[in-house]
Amino acid sequence: MKGQVILVTGASGAVGSVVVRHLLEQGASVAGAVRSVSQGLPVHPEFFPVAANLASSAGATSAVGAVLNRFSRIDGVVHTVGGFASGALHEMPEQDWQRLCEDNLYAAFYLLSAVLVPMRDRRYGRIVMIGSLAAAQPQSNLSAYVATKAALHALVQSVALENRDFGISINAILPGTIDTAANRAAMPTADPSQWLSPQKLAQLCAQLLRDPDGILTGALLPLER
Repeated sequence: MKGQVILVTGASGAVGSVVVRHLLEQGASVAGAVRSVSQGLPVHPEFFPVAANLASSAGATSAVGAVLNRFSRIDGVVHTVGGFASGALHEMPEQDWQRLCEDNLYAAFYLLSAVLVPMRDRRYGRIVMIGSLAAAQPQSNLSAYVATKAALHALVQSVALENRDFGISINAILPGTIDTAANRAAMPTADPSQWLSPQKLAQLCAQLLRDPDGILTGALLPLER
């Protein structure tokens, strides 16, 4: 991936940070979008941190503009930003619903709106979104989370059709439970050996970004372990 410029959102998160490290190891130049630039981000000559609030059009446009100013182009995107909340729909506070909409859907909408313009101009782009297997296999007490992730999946499939003639591919990876510190703390009696490692998720992201022809687009790719 040497010479590729990849924008990774949620770059300081449990998944995003692993994706960033893997792409840097593969030789890519990586712009990492985070809510605030702080300690803990990679110190690497090919890593460029970008402070951004993607839950607004202005925030997403500013982040994409900063990357274009630094590298002159964006070859690929890995969007790892997302939120989670459980509970029956009738018991869910309105602010939790709003947060899920912002984290799981609005951020993706604003990011795509900003990044597709320069990609269409170049007639090239590889985009990977992180969805959720739960939205393909709905469960009780996850209705709001499932609804927002399912909307993200539909967005990916429609955007793929809109941009397939512009050399742009967009696909979504649908992970099951990911082995993160937060999930281990939330489910202390579960067996994390049955969960998906962030490294495996990062490897699939890199494979999709490397696709030379972009033939695969609009796919929802389940990834459990």
